[in-house]
Amino acid sequence: MSSQAQIEANRANSQLSTGPKSEVGRAKSSHNALKTGLTGRTVLLPTDDVAAYNQHVERFFKDHKPATDAEKSLVQSIADTEWRLLRVPALESGIYAVGRRQLAQEFSDEADPAVRAAMIEAQIFITFRKDLSNIALQEARLRRQRNADLAELKSLQKERIEQAASEMEKAVARYRAVKQAGRALFDPALFGFEFSIEEIEDHVNRKEARNYVLGMSSAFSAADFDSYSLREKSRREASK
Repeated sequence: MSSQAQIEANRANSQLSTGPKSEVGRAKSSHNALKTGLTGRTVLLPTDDVAAYNQHVERFFKDHKPATDAEKSLVQSIADTEWRLLRVPALESGIYAVGRRQLAQEFSDEADPAVRAAMIEAQIFITFRKDLSNIALQEARLRRQRNADLAELKSLQKERIEQAASEMEKAVARYRAVKQAGRALFDPALFGFEFSIEEIEDHVNRKEARNYVLGMSSAFSAADFDSYSLREKSRREASK
């Protein structure tokens, strides 16, 4: 699924699922969301900004440029894991906020306000140590998952790029052979290549242009190079 399709699907899902209607239902849903905020499979919680999530996912697809279904699935997983990781600071802050309210009257016999505040913070940590530890464990697990997905994505993309480069070199060799044989037409599909003739010729011209600039053997003359440079400049400006 492409990034735009994924984004549209998320938007549609957010409109279909409006959540509990009653106050009790909303409270229960919020409580469940807090429990599954890091440990569950839920990506979007009732308090999440759907538009912000869509922009978040779109940014990951733009940065990683997945080309296959497997790559797109990994990028989606990375984006979702990163979205869940972004909750960690808010969850930790929320626990301390709850703790300060619950323990606000503790250590009232301490005269020094700074010392008393430090004691309350320490008591919060002791009281909610299990919850804070669980958040830290889940954060570490999510980071490992994200890093593993990133490594797999890079491996897949490296393999795809290397395979495409190898296939292009084979296509160029066949293209040159056909040209040298005096045949005007070359059909890449006839030889099992998925490249278009335009892609192959663009690769050949780019290689000849590099060789010309480097002073290596090249089929380009000065006029050919100037003409190629102008075409490339026009193409880059048109794509802006």
